[in-house]
Amino acid sequence: MSKKALITGASKGIGRAVALALASRGYDIGVNYNSHAESAMAVVEEIERRGRKAVALKADVGKKAEIDSMFDDFLGELGSIDLLVNNAGVSVFAPFVKVTEAEWDTISSIDWKGTYFCAQRAALDMISKGTRGVILNLSSNHKDGCWPTASVYGPTKAAIAKFTKNAALELAPYGIRVVAIAPGYTDVGWPIGDPIHEARDRIPLKRFASPDEIAAVICSLASDEFSYMTGACLDIDGGALLPVATESDLSRSWTSVGKDKLGR
Repeated sequence: MSKKALITGASKGIGRAVALALASRGYDIGVNYNSHAESAMAVVEEIERRGRKAVALKADVGKKAEIDSMFDDFLGELGSIDLLVNNAGVSVFAPFVKVTEAEWDTISSIDWKGTYFCAQRAALDMISKGTRGVILNLSSNHKDGCWPTASVYGPTKAAIAKFTKNAALELAPYGIRVVAIAPGYTDVGWPIGDPIHEARDRIPLKRFASPDEIAAVICSLASDEFSYMTGACLDIDGGALLPVATESDLSRSWTSVGKDKLGR
């Protein structure tokens, strides 16, 4: 019997890549979206071309009533859930002293509240059916690093990483694993000229991740190959948080010394 996965925010970006990668591995897929219906239906059609079942599920995961309705529809179509990927999120940035209550509520509700209550609903179904399932939450390297204008987004992603540990502890007796990943810069189609491109050369690996690379990690973590991992949050950021501010340009000199010693 095929496994069933629900991916939030699956109409584009990382969520889309995850949905297609899991379908290629034999999963039937729930494709959640909020405002990109055409993109969601395109994902559904692609999954069906790969021989798997798929259903588009409109819901704002920042609202618990819509989460419940989404799960009702998903379970009504596919019967059970083996994997939840909490991918939906918004990236809204503003200086700390200018953040509004509406901005705080939007980020916290979709990224953090949505993750919490989607995980709760998935866990309830897994427990009731005896499913030894997986809940995978998307945090961010913002959980550790600090960027200007991210005083809401960063702490929200840190909350997701901490929640993953708490949920993993409580759900372990049911054989349910809870894990998280913390992606860094991922190329989701930023337009040319966007200042974010300036960060590329400051990343140790000198590039952004592709959504497919993030999806591959998620598929692996959800598989039986990682059946002993729970409560962990895996960083996937190309080493973006490794550099530190030095008192002089020591990084270049040490790199040169290292190359000389290795004869490269």
